[in-house]
Amino acid sequence: MATPTIAILGTGSYTPTRILTNEELSKQVDTSDEWILSRTGIRQRHIAAEGEHTSDLAAHAARAALADAGLTAADIDLLILATITPDIPMPASATIVQHKLGMRSHAACFDLNAACSGFVYGLDTASAMLASGRYRYALVIGAEKLSSVVDWKDRTTCVLFGDAAGAVVLGPSRGDGARIIGTKLYSEGGMADLLCIPAGGSACPATTATLAAGQHFIRMKGREIFKVAVREMEDAVEEILEQHALSPDQIACVIPHQANLRIIEALSKSLKIPLERFFINLDRYGNTSGASVPLALDEARRAGRVKRGDTALLVAFGAGLTYGAALVRW
Repeated sequence: MATPTIAILGTGSYTPTRILTNEELSKQVDTSDEWILSRTGIRQRHIAAEGEHTSDLAAHAARAALADAGLTAADIDLLILATITPDIPMPASATIVQHKLGMRSHAACFDLNAACSGFVYGLDTASAMLASGRYRYALVIGAEKLSSVVDWKDRTTCVLFGDAAGAVVLGPSRGDGARIIGTKLYSEGGMADLLCIPAGGSACPATTATLAAGQHFIRMKGREIFKVAVREMEDAVEEILEQHALSPDQIACVIPHQANLRIIEALSKSLKIPLERFFINLDRYGNTSGASVPLALDEARRAGRVKRGDTALLVAFGAGLTYGAALVRW
């Protein structure tokens, strides 16, 4: 039996209604709109409401993707949720999303933790599982409530992050959507300390001391991350283009992880792909980690930035360190 061609059949996204602007943030910490905008390109971010969980954001995005694909939750037999902010440590929030969507009980559901690269990792995992023939339709969701793990007194990190979710439905190509033509994943565990949440796991369980020290919040070495992010994403892109005999000028749209405008500008320069071919929305959402790429993908598609016959490049970098790229053809 021939291996089926797996395609993105539908996309969807969701952001909470509350918007936190740089001006508002400057009243909480020692910062300013000019300082944040000049260093990151971020103007605002969305913040989940009290009682609004990662699974809620994920379910909203999933419903939008299902509607776009013309399918229902009953059609899905695989759900992968890319997140570093699950509702609770156990069980997997993917199963909570399954319940909220009303999916059938025999579907396979699990969380995937690859930080900001999580959606690209999930895309690769799901497409391989569907290509095996054991599953037909999959939901791949990136969802984060990063406001729950941000130290709102630390101006170097709290200005960066926001809450959001993005989702895609994968299945056998129907002649529409975007065919997945290649993926490449990488990791470098030796630099895990550059971006991490130090406490809350088995190595450093929660105690009153870890709580007092703020070790359950995101900690980041920004300068080091910047250098590594550009280099590793450049390598990932060059390798996947070479693997598929494509040149940079054949890429109609680059959908990068939305972490920092300076990183995207540096990547554009190193790859020699004009910045206008990059889809950028971080000014409105900030860094939404695993939700970043699918949120941008959904917006790019709905804005007409990709059209039939176009090849789009997805590329991401995150804690782990993890990074990866994917090529899709519309």
